[in-house]
Amino acid sequence: MVTSFPPNGIQTGPRNLITDVDGIKVGQAEDGAACTGTTVILPDAPVAAAVNVMGGAPGTRETDALDPSRLLGGVIDAVTLSGGSVYGLDAGSGVTAWLGARGRGFEIAGSDVRAPIVPGAILFDLSNGGDKGWGEEPPYRRLGAEAAAAASESFELGNAGAGFGARAGSVKGGTGSASLVSGNGLQIGALMVVNSYGSAIVPGSKAFWAAPFERDGEYGGVAPASLSSNAQWLDGTKAGNPGLRQNTTIGIVATNADLTAAECNRVAVMAHDGLARALRPAHAPVDGDVIFAIATGTHALSDEMRVRHLSEIGTHAGDCVARAIARGVYEAETLGDMIGYRDAAK
Repeated sequence: MVTSFPPNGIQTGPRNLITDVDGIKVGQAEDGAACTGTTVILPDAPVAAAVNVMGGAPGTRETDALDPSRLLGGVIDAVTLSGGSVYGLDAGSGVTAWLGARGRGFEIAGSDVRAPIVPGAILFDLSNGGDKGWGEEPPYRRLGAEAAAAASESFELGNAGAGFGARAGSVKGGTGSASLVSGNGLQIGALMVVNSYGSAIVPGSKAFWAAPFERDGEYGGVAPASLSSNAQWLDGTKAGNPGLRQNTTIGIVATNADLTAAECNRVAVMAHDGLARALRPAHAPVDGDVIFAIATGTHALSDEMRVRHLSEIGTHAGDCVARAIARGVYEAETLGDMIGYRDAAK
């Protein structure tokens, strides 16, 4: 049974990745010619899950199945995050087929066929210069299956998976991850793919908006002179007017706590605070900001302190989201006309 986080007893996990949550693996696949990719979060077993959508232009798949009042009660087999806009939603089909072929998914009475539940979200990377002339065979179903097959506890950040062709404000976006673990065994992690209209960088500086939450110099250790807003608050956003449906930050938070699907929903809501801490503006009309939350359920929470536990998990999940966003931008490398943060900061 877990108590609250002990004073000074929380630190990054050994990998500082979402896979520091036991039972979680991540797989990624890219198509370099198309300048796009897919990321799959693959639990070892079905998990409780929820989703919260805060952006004005989201693209999602199977999110209604996460409603605790539905038949499956918010239990899922995997989550996909993909580039490709509407085409990228097909990545979930590849993951579904891959899981079903291995006997994973909802058991159907009287049939050998399984029905894997694979919700997902997409970002817009169709105008990033890659070759999108795929005709009637977009690559995303293939990328989803390849990413599932590659699932591991270790994975790349920056220009990897769904973040391969992403842009964050005026610099290259990418895939980021971060984790926190407590001395008594509670684990929390986040994986975010940053393709935002808003900037992750404080105007007129090299510092990230998420600087106050940085641990161990994980995104350069640059402290801002000030985090106060000013008349230049839009500096660093995508040049000119953002295009509709062209900007998104999508991701997932995970914990080993024994949360219900309804409690996962509260964590997903609170995790969006981290997105707002790391990007300015956030949740804009042109953003498709989506965060999933999953719980593997291996770490028991005490009933008498459950509300406090849930509040702490949601708060730390938000911190992991902010750090994962900054890490995704920090680790991204220059690609075409999308300049990486470390090159831009020279």
